[in-house]
Amino acid sequence: MSNKRFFYIVIFAVLAIVATGCASNSSTKDKLVDGKVNVVASFYPLYEFTRNIGGEYVNAINLVPAGVEPHDWSPKSRDIKNMTKSQVFVYQGAGFEGWVKDFLGSLPADSTLKVVEASQGANLIKTSENKDEFDPHAWLSPLNAIKMANNIKEALISADPAHKEAFEQNYASYAQKLTDLDARYRKELALTKKKEIAVSHQAFAYLCRDYGLTQMAIMGLSPDAEPTAQDLKKMNEYMKEHELKYIFFEELVSDKLAKTLAKDAKVDTMVLSPIEGLTDEQVKAGESYISIMDKNLKNLVKALQ
Repeated sequence: MSNKRFFYIVIFAVLAIVATGCASNSSTKDKLVDGKVNVVASFYPLYEFTRNIGGEYVNAINLVPAGVEPHDWSPKSRDIKNMTKSQVFVYQGAGFEGWVKDFLGSLPADSTLKVVEASQGANLIKTSENKDEFDPHAWLSPLNAIKMANNIKEALISADPAHKEAFEQNYASYAQKLTDLDARYRKELALTKKKEIAVSHQAFAYLCRDYGLTQMAIMGLSPDAEPTAQDLKKMNEYMKEHELKYIFFEELVSDKLAKTLAKDAKVDTMVLSPIEGLTDEQVKAGESYISIMDKNLKNLVKALQ
């Protein structure tokens, strides 16, 4: 065998090992686990709430991978298999996941899957006077997050009554953290001089409602909507009228438009996360819903001075 051929064989073998390792690492967290309540969550906040409430008795699976924006994501065959075979499926509802109706309609009549619409009973904001359409970003209100976490807790108890006490205790602990988060927001945002924010994505209506703010968005409820020249002109005028110094953008969507508008308006950009998912860097850093909400608060206070 020639040295050159041997070299290529070795390289191929190494690449195969690396690829196998990557595949196993990426799929391990997506596997169902015997002996635990398997809960599939449609996107990050619901996964985070489930993990905190379920503790050691629950195997939580987040459908949307890190770094992926969930608005237009749809499940693959492996995801559908996991959802079908899990004990609990949690989704946001309020129109957030366009694919859920088809999935639920495909379940067999004898399915024992417990389905949780997390936003059920939360204080939702209507987006249309004539239709029952809602802004789905309810998790950005810590008080709504408490309600959503409670819906998840009830489903876990139903799926695993033997560990009801643990689920109740974990929920009480997490709900207190969310209550404390709400208190921090109320205290700090009550002291700011400005009450208006400029954002790239109209995701913050709940946060604005709870804490007395007003948002002006470049784009609508979907972060990839295309703004018109008139939209950009209105945003520019809004920032000048309210003497705003920042446009907020989010990590999972390109910041190109926000930075272009910021340059034209001679303002800066800053992150305000809708917490629809984490970046790979945030996952590695151990970030959570609460830690990112606290970073959002810090940035809001800075922008509203």
